[in-house]
Amino acid sequence: MENFIVSARKYRPNTFEMVVGQDSITNTLKNAIMNNHLAQSYLFCGPRGVGKTTCARIFAKTINCSNLSENGEACDKCESCISFNTLRSFNIHELDAASNNKVDDIRSLTDQVRIPPQIGKYSIYIIDEVHMLSSSAFNAFLKTLEEPPAHAIFILATTEKHKIIPTILSRCQIFDFKRIRVEEIVRRLMFVAKNENVTTEEEALHVIALKADGALRDALSIFDQIVSFSGRKIIYKDVIENLNVLDYEYYFDVVERALEGDISKVLIIFNEVLEKGFDGHNFVAGLNSHLRDILVSKDEVTLKLLEATPLIKQRYLTQAKKSPVDFLYNALDHGSVCDLAYKNSKNQRLHVELFLIKLCLIISENNTDSEKKKDEPHQLKNQEREIKTPKHYDSERLTPESNETGKSHYQLIPERPEHKKEKESKTISIKGIVSEGSEDYKVSEQNPEDKAESSGTEVHENLNPEGFASSWKDFVDDVSSDGTRIASMFKTIKPEYCEENKILLHLSNAAQRDMFDLNYKQRLMSYLSVRFRTMDMIIETIVDLSEENGIIYSDEQKYSFLSSKYPIIKDMKKAFNLDIE
Repeated sequence: MENFIVSARKYRPNTFEMVVGQDSITNTLKNAIMNNHLAQSYLFCGPRGVGKTTCARIFAKTINCSNLSENGEACDKCESCISFNTLRSFNIHELDAASNNKVDDIRSLTDQVRIPPQIGKYSIYIIDEVHMLSSSAFNAFLKTLEEPPAHAIFILATTEKHKIIPTILSRCQIFDFKRIRVEEIVRRLMFVAKNENVTTEEEALHVIALKADGALRDALSIFDQIVSFSGRKIIYKDVIENLNVLDYEYYFDVVERALEGDISKVLIIFNEVLEKGFDGHNFVAGLNSHLRDILVSKDEVTLKLLEATPLIKQRYLTQAKKSPVDFLYNALDHGSVCDLAYKNSKNQRLHVELFLIKLCLIISENNTDSEKKKDEPHQLKNQEREIKTPKHYDSERLTPESNETGKSHYQLIPERPEHKKEKESKTISIKGIVSEGSEDYKVSEQNPEDKAESSGTEVHENLNPEGFASSWKDFVDDVSSDGTRIASMFKTIKPEYCEENKILLHLSNAAQRDMFDLNYKQRLMSYLSVRFRTMDMIIETIVDLSEENGIIYSDEQKYSFLSSKYPIIKDMKKAFNLDIE
């Protein structure tokens, strides 16, 4: 019985041409060898399974090849290449930094570097997982790495470049390996399957490539696992069952039902997913990814961002035509919120179900909003008609009257007092809308003069010091009903009337200023506009930082003031875990 060799080892590239998805790096390395522009140290960094160590070995083998081909590849026929292929080369040394990470290990390496190569021009030292070296080992390695012997070349490989000290990075040529694209992994798996006489479905290999997350080594390992599970025929159904991947049919079905607003069916689909043993969080993440793929399918420019087989890509295009862009934006927004809050939810199933219900309601809510927008022009026209109606006359009480010529004309009859009272314009309460029933903070539909006349308030032509002083006193009395804290704040405010309709208010601290600007500045403007005809009033607030005031308004200031006098308050707050508020 022959020994089984895993595909990741059996099909490991031995030339630059066979390396998958790193063309820019392999071309650079080949040109460096052909032009004899070799640096003393290289750093290969990137995620797992993308070819860092493989490229380091191919590079080391090609450097010492005595008969390079025209395209910069090793000949595999010279003594150096044969010794490398049979694992007996004395010119290439590999060191695992994870298990040799001490200063003594680096010193042994430094002593070994001084020995010249037996065959070829260079001794190549490949140090894998170099980020595992200790800080002292890095420092011991610095001088050798910067000024090695002429025959020594170092190739460092790591998955975590950020853990390598800057002094090491500055001494290396750095090559960043990228994740391998799904299409490239699928092509490589097809090549392996053909050589192994395995029948495959393209959709099945696509799922394997997605599961590998850009790592070809992981994809080959999964491929071997599926072959062991299903034999010489790999189909989509076996792959999703073995890898515990949710069938994309569920996602297509959920979106289809959500567009129809069928909440019951969507919840039943989710229940079926849970019964199959899938995690709700994975379902949400998969559905968000599916919605994203539909969105990129809406435009030909972004269609290249869709990683799918031609058959599945066509299904995405079909569903994208049915899905409005607003629906996709809102669905992705709800999905991201559900994804972020899933782990903190105590009832995770209900959390996902609420997300699915929101998906089903998006279309109906959008239709309702569009209907409201259509009705707005009609409402505006009706308002314009009401405005054009004479103010002091009843538009319905027009009576015909005959003149001497016999022709009729219409005469406007003033309204009766009781009729006018019924038609008096009502006021709108902003705070009443929020608090459902409050009568405070009313904003009148009438202009300031009419409002002042109806309330019996004297209207002044211009803002003046005497009128402002009287109005300020009335305003303070009015806002005092908001609470003792507000009343005490307004008692400490010092108003100052300046020229050119400018009012300056002196406050004790920044907290008072913020509260006044947020809640009472506009209210004071409206209050004064009722009493004065001037509409270009300016109200400014200034904080007077005076220690003589001695009044503390914010909770933090109170706590700071009292704890400075009585340190025991700090101990009580810490002991009982109290809040300042």
